[in-house]
Amino acid sequence: MNETNSLPGNAAQRPGLVTTLAALTLTSGIINLFFALGITALLVIGTLGIGLFICAPFTVLPAILGVFEIIYGARLLSDSTYPPRPSPVIAYLEIATLIYANIVGVAVGIIALVIYNDEAVKAYFSRIV
Repeated sequence: MNETNSLPGNAAQRPGLVTTLAALTLTSGIINLFFALGITALLVIGTLGIGLFICAPFTVLPAILGVFEIIYGARLLSDSTYPPRPSPVIAYLEIATLIYANIVGVAVGIIALVIYNDEAVKAYFSRIV
């Protein structure tokens, strides 16, 4: 389950788990963006505008994390010469979205950490760095 990649030298094979990680991260980013926008809209409507200043700052983590996840997932899926380095920080922040009851983000974060510990994925990222 390997895909070809345009990496220089002997790093020509991208493991399927890297593609899986990219798709999961991209999906989680889109869900986080919709989640943050939805919660912010509900707070503003539910409090007649007062919630924008009081409660909406709590939705900053899912919004910013969603943007970073979309960028990272798109870079992993691209066939660029220099793909991004592994980012366990994004996985940790996905797990931190548990405080927002985002079960999908928590599951993706745990799966991402497991994928990062796979030997084929470690070898792929070690050739890049």
